[in-house]
Amino acid sequence: MSESVLPEKLKTNLFVSVRKKRDKLSDGVSSAGESTGSEKNSNEENYFTLRRRRWGSDPRLQTCRGKLQNRRSKLNQEINKELMLRAGAENLYNASNNKRLKETVALELQFVNSNLQLLKEQLTELNSSVEIYQGNSSKLAIPMIPLGLKETKEIDFREPFKDFIQEHYSEKGTDYDETITEFMELREAMRTPERDESGVALLFEYFNQLYFIDRRFFPPDRSLGIYFEWYDSLTGVPSCQRTVAFEKACVLFNLGALYTQLGARHDRVSAAGLDSAVNCFLRAAGMFRYLHDNFTNAPSKDLSPEILEFLIHLMMAQARECLFEKLILSLRDEVAALLEAGQEAAQVAEEYKEVHKLLVSAAVKDYVPSSWNGLVSIKEEHYRGRSHYRVAEALLTFEGELPKYILEMLQYLHLPPVTNTTIDVGIPTSREERTLLGLSHAREAVLIHEEALRLHRMCRDLKRKGVLADVLRLNYESATFLLKEFEEEESELLQVFDPPPIASATKVQVSLATPDFSQHRVADLFRQLGPVAVFSAKHQWSEPRTVALTRTPTQGFGFSVRGDAPVVIAGVDRGSLAEHAGVLEGDLVVAIGSEDVKWLPHDEVVTLIREAGNSLRLTLVTPTDKNYYRLPKGKSGKNISPHSTTSSSSGVSSTGSSSTCSGVSNGIRSHYGSMNTSTLSSATATTKEKKSTWNLFKRSSSRDKLNMSHRNISDCNVILR
Repeated sequence: MSESVLPEKLKTNLFVSVRKKRDKLSDGVSSAGESTGSEKNSNEENYFTLRRRRWGSDPRLQTCRGKLQNRRSKLNQEINKELMLRAGAENLYNASNNKRLKETVALELQFVNSNLQLLKEQLTELNSSVEIYQGNSSKLAIPMIPLGLKETKEIDFREPFKDFIQEHYSEKGTDYDETITEFMELREAMRTPERDESGVALLFEYFNQLYFIDRRFFPPDRSLGIYFEWYDSLTGVPSCQRTVAFEKACVLFNLGALYTQLGARHDRVSAAGLDSAVNCFLRAAGMFRYLHDNFTNAPSKDLSPEILEFLIHLMMAQARECLFEKLILSLRDEVAALLEAGQEAAQVAEEYKEVHKLLVSAAVKDYVPSSWNGLVSIKEEHYRGRSHYRVAEALLTFEGELPKYILEMLQYLHLPPVTNTTIDVGIPTSREERTLLGLSHAREAVLIHEEALRLHRMCRDLKRKGVLADVLRLNYESATFLLKEFEEEESELLQVFDPPPIASATKVQVSLATPDFSQHRVADLFRQLGPVAVFSAKHQWSEPRTVALTRTPTQGFGFSVRGDAPVVIAGVDRGSLAEHAGVLEGDLVVAIGSEDVKWLPHDEVVTLIREAGNSLRLTLVTPTDKNYYRLPKGKSGKNISPHSTTSSSSGVSSTGSSSTCSGVSNGIRSHYGSMNTSTLSSATATTKEKKSTWNLFKRSSSRDKLNMSHRNISDCNVILR
């Protein structure tokens, strides 16, 4: 809407100024796939412009699906702009007492709402373009319903991350420029994944990396000012939160949506292609179920429990549909096989019936495109008609007497009658009864296929889907041909009867595929900060301080160490060099000399201390969290205090060396003489090999407690005398 709508004398009011500012901001946002924002100065490096393409990312304009997603991105931005204009106009309308101004703003609101409605209709039309996602070989198959990806805005993490590293970790933020850029490139690539397994791997890589990012940079008590904004998949409405949990949930939603697109894309004219499609739809359902069970208080509609429940049932129904198509590929022209196919088709129809019940509920019907409602209804009728057709084919085409095992199958084929006009022939005992029952099923198949064709004509979006019309017409003609062929032979049986309902049944049970995040392990990009179990955003410690210890050949340093990654000061002798230098029990050793030792195991740190000779320079930090060190359950004793004396007084050390912890040699000895260095190394390796699990949507977990076990005072200590 142009500004000329407002009177000239009102162009200086608040509403126009707000519009100008927002238009100026919107002009700086280009289409997805291009760099956005202007440079603060000519010397500042634009990371979004210089980003490199990662493996698994898509330039977004290579394929029809990419172009469709690009159009979705543009519509999302335009919808966001109109929503901001409407919010500003509504605020001005409520705040103003000027009658003429309120009339002008009300007129502007009408135009904004009209534009917003048109944009949403365009987005709905894009979401109805299911044929673009279908495989090229699935020409004679009913289209599957895929889900479009959620869109998000670019985020510049440079300043917030560097400031937090400087403030919290007491390190230079500029040293992590390359690492932050790599993470930003990963997120940018994640926005445009390829429609294949490499794209799935890319989304999993980013999702797993968020585990480390959440723990490194997002403390539970304050915000960094980073907002994650995502657009709703089907409405384009933006949602914004400051928590990484929201970012994780949106990435998981895109993983599920990508699986739906892969399932629709697979070749459905071969058994292998159908198996792959079933696998993708089950993985999509498992992803949505995981979201449903682990993510609550969703700010966006597509993450609400009702929508996720609908998507789960939809994907399960589509997986069942692919299994039925696989059955038809190898269907034998036998009575038993045809009857089983009829019950399998009834099972597909029953599942789509459940999907339709969820779709027409109040929480879902106004959210999904109307074409989805039409397609689900068509599929329900189509497969119900195919079930009657297969049963009719089995009964009408078989010659001779029905075998005993077929009669036993017929006992469980039909449900109890539901109307008075239902034919009272459940198990035919003669040729006439079998023909009568078969003709009733054939007539019902014809009527149901006619209803499916009518629903197709009634839906404006589906009328243009030629493949769908061809499939429906082909099945209608097959049912009509079967009915006419046997009605001519049995002209006396022209009386119309309703067939008994066919019981749904299946031989193949499907289950949700729970996402396995361990298949896509990633390395912590900010590993240099130290072990994430200790050096995380929720823990606090003092600024690093350097202490220099210089001893005589007959003097000890006066402290002991234990644990690894990082090594902890286990004890400090009273009156020793360490106590005078300010070494405290419980300090973490982060560097020895100029070498960073936060990740080094216990024995390597001891070796570095031994090699330092009589002059030792340590960089230490003191944890400031309350109850940072705790004893494990079942062990007695008090928490470590800075002045506890857990080790014996130092003795006179020799100049020799030893490879064990026992005894006094080179100023190093152990509290537990029976435990040697090799035992410590073995224990360390065992600890490293343990796999920890964690809730992906919670910041705190039991993993911290597991990784803190090396802080317990009962561990083997190495005393430096």
